[in-house]
Amino acid sequence: MNEILFFGLNQNPKLIKNEPNKIIKPIQFKFENENENENENENENENEKQIIQISSGNYSTILLFKNGKAIEYLKENYSNQNPSKIQIEENIQKVTVGVQNEAILTIEGNVFAKGEYINSKNPNEFINISSLIKDTNDRIIEDIVSGYHSIYLLTSNQNAYGIGLNELGQLGFDSKTLYKTEKPILMMKNVSKIFSGNASYHVFLLNSNQELFTCGNNFHGQLGLGESIKEETKIQKLTKIQNISKGKIIDIQCGYSYSIMLIENENENENPKRKLYSCGYSGFNGLGKDENSYTYEFTEIKSSLFENDDNIIDFSVGNGHTLILTSNSKLIGFGYNSYGQLGTGDTKKQRIPIQIELPELRFDEDISNYHISCGYYNSFLYYSPPSFSNLEEDLIKLFERKEFCDISFKTKNGEIIKAHKLILKYRLNQNEIEKLQEIISNKSVKESNQIFEMIYSNRIINPKLYSEIKEIINSNEKIEETMKRIYLNENENENEKDFIIERKEKQYKFPKLILIMRSELYRGMFLSVTNDKSNKVTDYSELSDKSFEIFEYWIYSNQIKDEIQITQQIINEIEIGIDYFQLNETNPNLFDLLIKKFNNQN
Repeated sequence: MNEILFFGLNQNPKLIKNEPNKIIKPIQFKFENENENENENENENENEKQIIQISSGNYSTILLFKNGKAIEYLKENYSNQNPSKIQIEENIQKVTVGVQNEAILTIEGNVFAKGEYINSKNPNEFINISSLIKDTNDRIIEDIVSGYHSIYLLTSNQNAYGIGLNELGQLGFDSKTLYKTEKPILMMKNVSKIFSGNASYHVFLLNSNQELFTCGNNFHGQLGLGESIKEETKIQKLTKIQNISKGKIIDIQCGYSYSIMLIENENENENPKRKLYSCGYSGFNGLGKDENSYTYEFTEIKSSLFENDDNIIDFSVGNGHTLILTSNSKLIGFGYNSYGQLGTGDTKKQRIPIQIELPELRFDEDISNYHISCGYYNSFLYYSPPSFSNLEEDLIKLFERKEFCDISFKTKNGEIIKAHKLILKYRLNQNEIEKLQEIISNKSVKESNQIFEMIYSNRIINPKLYSEIKEIINSNEKIEETMKRIYLNENENENEKDFIIERKEKQYKFPKLILIMRSELYRGMFLSVTNDKSNKVTDYSELSDKSFEIFEYWIYSNQIKDEIQITQQIINEIEIGIDYFQLNETNPNLFDLLIKKFNNQN
């Protein structure tokens, strides 16, 4: 079950139940799916409870679940219509909500959207807007972003399209000749990211060379173009921004009258520092600065709350408020607060960043698993548990560690890319690996890397390439079942068992990958030490034979053997081992399984 905090204007009475209209301090609430009367299996219901994204605007809030389904909650005036499952046949991978528009991106790369300026004939009906793109080669979409009354699409060919209102040039065209469009129009080519906001009449486009372009409403200087353009209240042609601090642009989010940019510095250390920059009008207190003025260029937001050892994990912008989550588990906010959307316990505007008091949370698990979503007048802070103990992130780290890669693939230009054979064997069978060799032989290095990243991470990174490999990916068995099969067949993948655990003068071989997936100790040992290529030996002599047998079987299968008899001594030994080896909290975890089996036996 997800952990969700809410504060601000309670416009969704069927989502935030039995609470006042204004919630000025963060409250925890339990999500309850009112549509669980369908005949779905137990795992599907569990996945439906795992929220992976929340997007909220002035009209609606959408919750996206791990199973690829979404539920829409409308504001109070439309409460008799909600909650309702969004009936899209394909699995959903992202949702985005503006003021009165919504868009949904599926894993197939299709975009379904609705809204007054999207489908004027029936604004409450989802239509496939990606199918309306004139160039059929651009109909597979990688990303979507909502503006106030506009939606932006990024295609697999790295082209940016816009649809909806263009009243202030937010689609990059003269508003006199194109006031609005209900078909996506090409805005710019060679785009790597698109940035906007649910209250924004402006947009930013970043190209592959880290050059930033913008267009739309500039009445408050929110485009960051500088003093020389401050008199132009709307920019109707994409214009390059010249003065930006050096570093990698991670994210930009837009409020109504301002913009916030997150930049990561260029220092090549393990923990590069991230800083926030803002531009626009501070009268709505959206700049994080103690002054009432216009700022026409992006300037750094400084605060003692951003300590030297603290870093920014996530941030979000609503209509006029900003929330920031840091690596030291601090929630920081500033801006408009008339509805309590900053969670400070009052409705006073906050000109400069202030720390927000939170109820007790599970921050000790991993702060990076928490996410912020600012709606128009409200805010969500929610916990989205990683799937399979951060496996996807670990596999990507392994892919980047070339010393672990032991199988070669040749691209169409004759260049060699190496991958981790054992990971491919977990994901694919031998015939599928051979088919993958054929696919890679016709791809560039960039495309090949994206293919491997999708296989390693089980995420859709490039829908166009995914369509070519989805049969390979979708045919593989669950990774736990694969590992259990390897355990039961001692000779299978013997060459890939590249780490030795020693106990009582006996040696046991394990693949490093499996230990990485289960233990924080081994994860740090193998992934954090860049020069570590050795087979380290660990002494497990403190565990009895039965305890080690339980440990070994669980490492592979995340299960306990049925025939094992659990004693209090075993529980005590395993509890110490879990703590020492920092075994990952999977669902269910080893200790819970032991207690349950012990209670059943007695």
